[in-house]
Amino acid sequence: MSFGIDDLPVRDELRGKSPYGAPQLDVPVRLNTNENPYPLPEPLVERIAERVREAARQLNRYPDRDAVELRTELAAYLTKTAGHPVAVENVWAANGSNEVIQQLLQTFGGPGRTAIGFEPSYSMHGLIARGTGTGWISGPRNEDFTIDLAAAEKAIAEHRPDVVFVTTPNNPTGNAVPPETVLALYEAAQAAKPSMVVVDEAYVEFSHGDSLLPLLDGRPNLVISRTMSKAFGAAGLRLGYLAAHPAVVDAVQLVRLPYHLSAITQATALAALEHTDTLLGYVEQLKAERDRLVAELRALGYEVTESDANFVQFGRFEDSHATWRKILDRGVLVRDNGVPGWLRVTAGTPEENDAFLDAVRELKKEQSS
Repeated sequence: MSFGIDDLPVRDELRGKSPYGAPQLDVPVRLNTNENPYPLPEPLVERIAERVREAARQLNRYPDRDAVELRTELAAYLTKTAGHPVAVENVWAANGSNEVIQQLLQTFGGPGRTAIGFEPSYSMHGLIARGTGTGWISGPRNEDFTIDLAAAEKAIAEHRPDVVFVTTPNNPTGNAVPPETVLALYEAAQAAKPSMVVVDEAYVEFSHGDSLLPLLDGRPNLVISRTMSKAFGAAGLRLGYLAAHPAVVDAVQLVRLPYHLSAITQATALAALEHTDTLLGYVEQLKAERDRLVAELRALGYEVTESDANFVQFGRFEDSHATWRKILDRGVLVRDNGVPGWLRVTAGTPEENDAFLDAVRELKKEQSS
């Protein structure tokens, strides 16, 4: 007799759910997971090897539990790039921004508490909420994927959530959220509960605008979440971090696992932070390629959502999954996020983007013939 997950005493709110993931298919061009397409430069690879070699000599000991050196360098990076002073006391780091989100929900969410996000948005917010026993509320967006502020304020007042998620630039749509919208949502959240407002800036280095870090001043219930996976080209590193009031940093340490960041992770991240100027140069190249994708897709007659990220949402299609399959048949893997009528493509190298554009041009010709 077969035995499966449904036969286990799994929590009710997890039954029938699917794990997060994107298909990794063996095709010539993969533009579906928002990775940085450029390998790390060789000088950085060598520096990582040096730092890891140094760390390896101490692997019989636990790593720095509080990752003070790493947090200090992350604070310096934020201060330099955002033009706003950030101290080590304002920064916390974990294994990817997903663990940062998990720790925040373990601290401020949990059974009997709720979180709200404005969908479509990053699906892991809802998945991690359910995984921590936090009730999930799907908030509204407008037809153009901007946040419907009046409806969002009404939902916050009605549901009085403990955590409010705002993703900017938004994934999967790519559009940024104006600072005045974030401020309005923060005020609404404080009037309702008060509650924590988490701004997910995973793609902010690709944005046309500035980081919302300056909004932290005078707002102790505001958190900015970041990652090294995208702009730093270090998706395999799994390093995320947050900036917030020092009290928030103290609070998440109540739920973190002991020695949660390995010595190897800390060493690798520190090496990457030594090469930020070079890595951000790749970001500028990707921003130019993203803008080229937007222009070319619109010239072909596709609808394109304004993008401040390293990806582009385009459509509209009567059957987005069928279109996804046709692009895949031409050797290019993009993402079907389940947003009806839309697909998402990551900005790759110029050659990868050319292959994608050739594929969608062929589709247009096929449809018009």
